Amino acid sequence: MTSYRSVRTIQTAQPQQVGDGFVGKNAFHPQSARPFSPFLLLDHHGPMTVAPSNRQKGVDEHPHRGFETVTVVYEGALEHRDSAGNRGKLFAGDVQWMTAASGIVHEEKHELAFSKTGGILDFVQLWVNLPAKDKMRPPRYQELQSTQFPKANIAPGAALRVIAGEAMGLTGPAQTFSPLLLADLTLTGGTTVELPIQPGFNLMLYALKGTVQLNQTDTLTTGQIALFELTGGDSVHISATTEAKLLVLAGEPLNEPLAAYGPFVMNTREELLEAFADFQAGKMGSL
Repeated sequence: MTSYRSVRTIQTAQPQQVGDGFVGKNAFHPQSARPFSPFLLLDHHGPMTVAPSNRQKGVDEHPHRGFETVTVVYEGALEHRDSAGNRGKLFAGDVQWMTAASGIVHEEKHELAFSKTGGILDFVQLWVNLPAKDKMRPPRYQELQSTQFPKANIAPGAALRVIAGEAMGLTGPAQTFSPLLLADLTLTGGTTVELPIQPGFNLMLYALKGTVQLNQTDTLTTGQIALFELTGGDSVHISATTEAKLLVLAGEPLNEPLAAYGPFVMNTREELLEAFADFQAGKMGSL
């Protein structure tokens, strides 16, 4: 008999702006992220209207250490470059998975042609924590195009796309350092699905748009995130009240100390101080 994983809490993302080009909302951040482990942060920028400009707006160069940044673009276009020599452009459906690890400096901007024409920009950025044993690895960069992701109809009116990990027989191409699932689920109004959950995984559902009922008891709507209990069920019952799109985040929690400040996420205060010193000494490179 199917048992459903209960909702622990539902919270609404708070408005925020990052740099001079990304306006949106934050669902959770490193200082409150322990229940969401291995995820550290979820920013949803958009849908926002970008006015035409000859200057690429966004976030100027800044460092990271100890985790990964994951950028999922749904509409519009972004451009990236970093101190490891990586450069890339992201369009609708593309994903960038950047492992900062021992340290990297990068910038994120509106893509040049998109900046000049303007339009709608809609993307999510996640921070994914690294296990302590992997925090000082060399940086790594995965640029994944929309055509690389497996997608399937898992029920009439329900399409699942898997970015990383495995669900419903689909395996995403992104490589990770700890077991996790990142996927998006698109539903037409009136659709009902049951999403299986890996035992021992934290589970979160973020509503990119639309409204759904969870386990026939809880309502989740645009800009809200549901955090589920860690134990107690092997699936979630989802009923779409309207057309909806959900971001599915699940993963094995990292039961390790967490020390986070600004752009660095380590395990101890001493490691944070070392990260700042290394950045100021230029050890993370520059653009």
